[in-house]
Amino acid sequence: MPRTETNGIEIYYEISGQGPPVLFIHGLGSSARDWEEQVADFSRDYQVITVDLRGHGRSDKPPGPYSIGLFAADVAGLLEGLKTGPVHVVGLSMGSAVAWHLALDHGEFVRTLVLTNMSAEVPVKGLRARFAFSLRVFIIKALGMKKLGAILARRLFPKPEHVEQRKTLVHRWAQNEKKASLSALFALKNWSVMDRLEEVKCPVLVVASDQDYSPLQHKEEYVRRMPEAELTVVEDAHHGLPLEWPEIYNDRVRGFFKRFDGS
Repeated sequence: MPRTETNGIEIYYEISGQGPPVLFIHGLGSSARDWEEQVADFSRDYQVITVDLRGHGRSDKPPGPYSIGLFAADVAGLLEGLKTGPVHVVGLSMGSAVAWHLALDHGEFVRTLVLTNMSAEVPVKGLRARFAFSLRVFIIKALGMKKLGAILARRLFPKPEHVEQRKTLVHRWAQNEKKASLSALFALKNWSVMDRLEEVKCPVLVVASDQDYSPLQHKEEYVRRMPEAELTVVEDAHHGLPLEWPEIYNDRVRGFFKRFDGS
């Protein structure tokens, strides 16, 4: 797996296939390997780039604090080094937050944007939200990453036919480092782009699972505020959509790309 230095750390990435470039950005606690279903599909027609964000996978895990803007700056440094020009950018969960900042702060690298199962803000202010956030911190510190992975696996892949996805998630989450995971988690605390949505000028596809964590109404609201955004909803689906129902997800994303690259 290649690596490059950006912002004083080493970032790991992979490139597969040839064609218009597509960048996939993983979510919190994940890594480039969780895009395996998308790499196998899209690399037939695209140059697929996957990256491990700082603190994740095989990239460096420097001390925090981390921020979503810092993740995006790392990715921009990678794309600058690769001389990709504008790319299609696909994000899942926290990866969508990073993709947003890439479009807002480093727009020269973004051709189109696909945001998957992510809110435009993560307020940790009310009693319920503070409790949920504190509980996750407690689980990481006291019970460990494998336990958190087991909890999340049941929520992300609840169906009997997704037993292998659950096993994979637990195994991979157990490999995450606690300190880096906490730094990434705190990067999301009270993060928001609600006041910058109108600045997103590129075409945007928001992909939402009907049983995602954040309500569909919120996604409908922020889609209306971006000049060239549209929403597609996948039924009977949860937060880990690209691995839960990869064929459906890939078809929706590919159809969006085709309108802008002629492939």
